Amino acid sequence: MKSIQSGEPSLTQRVNKPEDKTSQNLFICGLSIGSLSRTNQFLICVCMVFILFILYGYCQELIFHVDELKKNGMFVTLVQFGFYSLFGLWQQGSCKNFNRKAPYGSYVLLAFLTIGTMGFSNTSLGYLNYPTQVIFKSSKLIPVMIGGILIQGKVYKFLDFLACFTMSVGLIVFTWGDNKISPNFDLTGIILISLALICDAVIGNYQELTLRKYQATNAELVFYSYGIGFLILLCGHAGNSDTPKLTLFLIMNPRWSFMIFLFSITGYIGILFVLQIVRVFGALPAVTVTTCRKAVTIVLSFLFFTKPFTMHYFWGGILVLLGIGLNLISKNKDLQDVCCTIFKRVHKSNTQKTSIV
Repeated sequence: MKSIQSGEPSLTQRVNKPEDKTSQNLFICGLSIGSLSRTNQFLICVCMVFILFILYGYCQELIFHVDELKKNGMFVTLVQFGFYSLFGLWQQGSCKNFNRKAPYGSYVLLAFLTIGTMGFSNTSLGYLNYPTQVIFKSSKLIPVMIGGILIQGKVYKFLDFLACFTMSVGLIVFTWGDNKISPNFDLTGIILISLALICDAVIGNYQELTLRKYQATNAELVFYSYGIGFLILLCGHAGNSDTPKLTLFLIMNPRWSFMIFLFSITGYIGILFVLQIVRVFGALPAVTVTTCRKAVTIVLSFLFFTKPFTMHYFWGGILVLLGIGLNLISKNKDLQDVCCTIFKRVHKSNTQKTSIV
């Protein structure tokens, strides 16, 4: 079972191997793409992932540039969860499956974890540069490994630990650069995004255990996790004196209400296309596509929003990408064989040159 989570809407998809059949009835948002060739399916899904999540990232950064919303990430998460609940209800209806399989207790725990994942992530943007937040979210392997060891007793390979170490060094370098030049740097943001990653690690492992036991569908998981999460956040904001002011702000400023809606729907539909890549082509292409998308998002963030730059960002980002690459190699036997072949050829070539000299 593979868990595909991006810090955007958390969804879990069980994947043993890519499906060979492409003629089956495959729907995304009511649109059938199962009749298309595998190549066309892949190209459409990749294009939509890039378009939707780049728009998602732009909306997210723009929203947290607004003074009224900048320090109110949990309120934005409340509105976001309201939209996700409606999307989940629509998806349940489109699947014509309203039979709940997992108990409410499981979904209450998942709701709290989802609030932690998305709420802390959103709130951190009030204290961090957007690229720093994305770099941290790209390094979720670190808490996922810790959670896998503690919760499920998983055993990881040497390459996984090397990837984890490389990512950690990359985060330190990136954060060091942010601390030196960013006017928005605040240790509170680092703590918040770290808490979001911890929740992300726990939710991935707990979703895996829950779905394995109860055989619940993705539509059910989304609807109940976000629906219960919305009610929890609503109760939490009921006694907050800022809630009426923020609600009035969104009513009086429909532009920002629409921006949060766009932020929500692009993330939600985007993850459906990611899951389609996983379902048909496997987890490796999906992770590769989402990683490239995050790299493009960081570059565009520097282009669209004025912010200082340092080479610490470049080298820290390279180390994080290297860690992601090592993790991909660790998970894929074909990539391991290719790397071994390249290493042997390079070693043989160097040996021959040395003997000639």
